[in-house]
Amino acid sequence: MSDREPVAKALEKLLADSYTLYLKTHNYHWNVTGPMFTTLHTLFETHYSELALAVDEIAERIRSLGYRAPGSYSEFQGLSSIKESTSTPKATDMVQDLVADQATVAEAARAVRAAAGEAGDDASEDLAVRRIDVHEKNAWMLRSHLE
Repeated sequence: MSDREPVAKALEKLLADSYTLYLKTHNYHWNVTGPMFTTLHTLFETHYSELALAVDEIAERIRSLGYRAPGSYSEFQGLSSIKESTSTPKATDMVQDLVADQATVAEAARAVRAAAGEAGDDASEDLAVRRIDVHEKNAWMLRSHLE
């Protein structure tokens, strides 16, 4: 495998985006209200539970490449394209927000895939492809609640 640093940097961004999405999804799980409460409460729990496992896998991949995995809110805030939510939007606004964020994380995973492909890092490329699949599926499930 050639230069690992671009892969590790792309993974750091994916980790920060994933962790921030985890936090936001958990927040929305706690605070969702309205006629879709039960459905969204359950769906959000499914999504944040999967993200909790994913962030560990991403961080461990960074460590496998020989780099330090970021692990603080301030580091994540500096790296993430996803913005925290400090309010309680309507349920449909939560869903729209999370659809956009799922797409953002999928794009971060695409950047990992590209960097890993360039470096010949099959393991990181595989991780990225799996993350793209999860986030595209999650976005579809969320969008279905808006139709």
